[in-house]
Parts: sequence; C-alpha cells; structure tokens
Amino acid sequence: MRYIANQPPICAKHSVMLDPRDLDDLVAIRSAGSLSAAAKRRGVAVSTISRRIEALEIALTLRLIDRRASGTRLTRHGDEIATLAEPLTEQLARVERAADALRAGSTRLPVRISATEFVVSEVLAPALARLHDMGADFPVHLQSQGDIVSLAGRDADLAVRMSRPDGASLFARKLPEIRLALFATQAYLAGRDPGALDLGQERLIVYDDSYGRTPEQAWVSASGLLDAVAMRTGSTRAQLQAVAAGGGIALLPVAFARRVPGLVELPHPVAPAPRTPWLIVHRDLRRQPAIRLVQRWIVEAFRGLAADAPSCQAAACTRPTR
Repeated sequence: MRYIANQPPICAKHSVMLDPRDLDDLVAIRSAGSLSAAAKRRGVAVSTISRRIEALEIALTLRLIDRRASGTRLTRHGDEIATLAEPLTEQLARVERAADALRAGSTRLPVRISATEFVVSEVLAPALARLHDMGADFPVHLQSQGDIVSLAGRDADLAVRMSRPDGASLFARKLPEIRLALFATQAYLAGRDPGALDLGQERLIVYDDSYGRTPEQAWVSASGLLDAVAMRTGSTRAQLQAVAAGGGIALLPVAFARRVPGLVELPHPVAPAPRTPWLIVHRDLRRQPAIRLVQRWIVEAFRGLAADAPSCQAAACTRPTR
C-alpha cells in the first residue's frame, strides 16, 4: 500500500461497498465546480461532503479529486466515475420520489419545475389551466428557486433560467425573449415629457447582485447611471411595486409592467437588450411523455408572454392595461 501526503491511500483491489450519497456528492462537485458550492446545493457542511468523498475514494481505491490551495477539482478518474454515476443517482432519486408519492397515497409522480419566484408566479402559475387542457393527469410542483439546481438529483425535473447552463447531460432550449423597457408612473413624471428625461437626475430602481451580474446591471453601468440608483433589490415584484407607488424608474419586463395600471413606458436612445430565458431538462428525461408535455406547456406560456410585449413607443404605451 502506498500513501501520498494529504490524500487517501490507494490500496489493492477489493470488494466495494458504495454509499449512494457519496456518488451524489461526486456528481454535485462536478456540476457545481467546487466543494463549497456542492455542499450548498446538497444542504450539508463542506466537512461532511469532504468526508464522504474521502470514503468514496477509499472504497474505490481511486483518487477522485485534487485538493489544492486554489480549490478542488475532479481528477480524470473522478470525472469518469461521476459520468457513470449520474444516471444511477438520477434513478435513485426517482425511486425516492416514487416512494414519497406512494406514502402520500398517490401513484402519480409529480413533475418538478424550478424557476425564479417571478417566473413561477407570473408566467407558469397563471397558465396552469392550460396545462390541464393539454391533457396533464399528473401534479406539478412549481419550485421558486434562485439558485441553479441539480437536475441529475432530486432537486427538479425541469428548470427555467435566465442563462444557458453548462453540462453535456443537460438539454437547453431557448425560450422567446423577454423585452425590457424603462417604466414610471404618470404621478412620478408629474407632467414631464417622458422622452426628455435626464435619467442621471432621476431615481432609478435596479437589481442587486442576488443573481450575479445581470444584463440589467450592465446596462445601468454602461449608461453611466450608477449615481442615480435609489434602490436595489433582487425581486422583480418589489421593483414593480416601488415603481407603481411612484418611487422612481425601473428597467422591467414589458409584458409584466403593462399589466400594472398607470405605468408609462419611457423611450431611451440605447434600448437594453432583451433577456433570453432557457428551458433546461436532463437529456435522459426529455423524451418521457409527462416531461415532453410540460416542456410544450412552458414554451407556449413564454410565447404568450412575448406576444404581450411588442415593441412600441411611449405614446402608445401610457394607457393602463389589464
């Protein structure tokens, strides 16, 4: 037997007893990119996930991760084992879900959809009746989650995210773009011409860094408007409420803002780029009938959203809608 400093021993071949949780952890490390991110995703301490990986390395007599001062990454062996383990961990998660359903007295497995709170409440939940009209005979779980979830585990079956994920095991479909525009109330404008505003002298309501650096933040910075920021929040609904109350001007999804009576769309010479949402599903799940139906439903819901937000100028967008 040979030993390497700070690494588990590499032993002679022996029978292997594997803990499925350890394989889940390995897959999570590859997906999340680090021990700390994997631990957060798995809901355990970094020391716990590190201890499980060490146990897995001993059980397999393979070095699976490189532990360095700069961080942790999978070795070639670790990457190969994670690739083989991913379908297994997914199947075990499905077994657990089936058991949960049986304990609850149901034989119908739910389809779990992860998205931001605003997408869940403003896009998917209002379209639920349409899903049943399309023939769905299973429950859906709409999970409001800002963090990227693991589709290989039991976190979700599908996800809607505002950036395209990495991962060969994931299938990502581009959804219709979400157009953005500046909005304020007539009361805030107080009779001023919306096209003559100097945004640097106004009160701007913008996103914080809850979701990293967003294109909306980049637009505010590139436009030289950082000193005009009066409020930051990670909540789109909070921005809508603040603007509707006359608190300032915000860069909002057009289809949503037009549903708020009294909001005025403001013209700007440099229009912000639209956001592109992505529908994400594990490749091994995407052809299952229930998953395919839910995919079609989500695409239809976002198409309806895009239809609600054609390009227009301020004069045509000042009227209250719905």
